[in-house]
Amino acid sequence: MMTLPASDTTVTYPAGAVEAVSRVLHVEMRDDGRRVVLLDTTAFHPVDSAWPDQGPDRGVLVAGTRTWPVTDCVVGATDGTTLHLGAGSPVRKGTDGWAFVVVHVIEGSRSEPDGGPAEGDEVVVRVDATHRVAVSAGHTGCHLASLALNRALSGRWKKDVAPDALGAPNFDALAIDTTVIGEFGSVDRYRLGKSLRRKGFVVEDLDTDAIAAEVDATLAEWTATGASISIEADGPGLTDRRRWVCGLPGERAEIPCGGTHLTSLAGIDVAVRLELDDADGTPVLQMDTRVAVPGPS
Repeated sequence: MMTLPASDTTVTYPAGAVEAVSRVLHVEMRDDGRRVVLLDTTAFHPVDSAWPDQGPDRGVLVAGTRTWPVTDCVVGATDGTTLHLGAGSPVRKGTDGWAFVVVHVIEGSRSEPDGGPAEGDEVVVRVDATHRVAVSAGHTGCHLASLALNRALSGRWKKDVAPDALGAPNFDALAIDTTVIGEFGSVDRYRLGKSLRRKGFVVEDLDTDAIAAEVDATLAEWTATGASISIEADGPGLTDRRRWVCGLPGERAEIPCGGTHLTSLAGIDVAVRLELDDADGTPVLQMDTRVAVPGPS
């Protein structure tokens, strides 16, 4: 029986990989009936319970003629004695003395001895590339739209606040409530409550149609450049810091990000829809972002 890993999983999805050859480090059946597999290297993007904006990749693990669908993929943590999954982790990512791992959940049960790969096996990780591109488009569009929204709202601040990657007041960071990234789009909800007003943001008389038109105009200008996109990483481990980098007209946008993205803005179209809502007496601004990408040539 192999012990639990002492170091973070090596991840290749930040560079766009959808396949990896890997060694199985640990397999266990959980009390809830799930069979989980830890690998030394993976191309699977896991969902992070601390900020679950981008969900897990889809795909399979393959060993010879055997294939196991990955039904879920989450960030786990281990101190070498116990494996904690998702929100069940007692520590934050990066805590000294802990390894942070990509946990692949596969089908199987205790009554099926051969229900999954064994520790020490070599497996091939294969990610659903079509789904990856669709979600990556959604994530790229989400970043672009948030920057364009910050710019469109920059004149509504009465106080100085922290700037975004392009120097505009960072409304997105200060007001964000939830972000959900899906295939070819995302939904961001911003709370416009007392806390934001105290920071100096003027909520009154928001014209969502006019703001959306301004955001769309900025997005059209940016996407017309076809600028390249890259992920810069401090290292190959799951918890190594990574940054989304895009060269916009006369500017370089750099945003901390652990997700997956397109490799350029070439041919894509990004547009938003803004709506004001009410959540228990607090105004909420919702931004729906849609991304169209070029079809196969």
